[in-house]
Amino acid sequence: MIRRITFQGEPGANSHIACREVFPDDEAVPCPTFEDAFAAVEGGAAAFAMIPIENSVAGRVADIHHLMPHSALNIVGEHFLPLSHQLMAVKGARLATLRTVQSHVMALGQCRKAIRALNLTPVIGADTAGSAREIAEAGDITRAAIASRLAAEIYGLDILSENIEDEAHNTTRFIILSRDGEWAPAGNGPVITTFVFRVRNVPAALYKALGGFATNGVNMTKLESYQMDGHFTATQFYADVDGHPDDRNVKLALEELAFFSREMRILGVYPAHPYRARFPASAESY
Repeated sequence: MIRRITFQGEPGANSHIACREVFPDDEAVPCPTFEDAFAAVEGGAAAFAMIPIENSVAGRVADIHHLMPHSALNIVGEHFLPLSHQLMAVKGARLATLRTVQSHVMALGQCRKAIRALNLTPVIGADTAGSAREIAEAGDITRAAIASRLAAEIYGLDILSENIEDEAHNTTRFIILSRDGEWAPAGNGPVITTFVFRVRNVPAALYKALGGFATNGVNMTKLESYQMDGHFTATQFYADVDGHPDDRNVKLALEELAFFSREMRILGVYPAHPYRARFPASAESY
């Protein structure tokens, strides 16, 4: 049975590529917004959503941290996609004819050096693949797009400059969302536990809440704070840790966290992607 996998963007987007890599035999379904991608899974129209959460150059995808705590979906997997950005334009265009380059704001940020070297004016588009489609439809040899090779193929554009990203390590991490809240089993390889929490209003609450991870030897690979409800204080935290909630040390650390938190929710317990093995724990841990 072919399953449907939603992603935000248009055909040819990097999220589309991630869907094809993880679910090669299933149908990748483009959605205009992240909310639409979430809703399709929540409503049963799709089995999974492939959602970018952070990039090694541009940082986090802010919308996701606000959507996840209010969603009924669970994280059931992750995928790391090394990105290669291509500069493309309509047939007949050359580097010398280009004046502007359009793409998603994060892709533009990941190619600043090349854009500056080519003396192009950046134009923010809704996404990478959508920008490629718009450039193809415009037929203007002064306009270029930054997108994937897949987008160039889909929209019939010529690649004028390859792999223009500023950093060779340019990689996006995706999370795979499902209605199914089942945790990955313990003792079956490396596991990531992701959760959000809000600390109680007591002195040194964050320090006390996180102390259990240090004393129990739990490696925290991500800790981010962000504002909620219009307040100018960091009221909610998003975290990833190595290990399973059933592991004794993780269990004790989460119990201590819960004691000093007014709210705590586990968003997913899922297999760690092999890409993580490239980096020593000492380089990631908090």
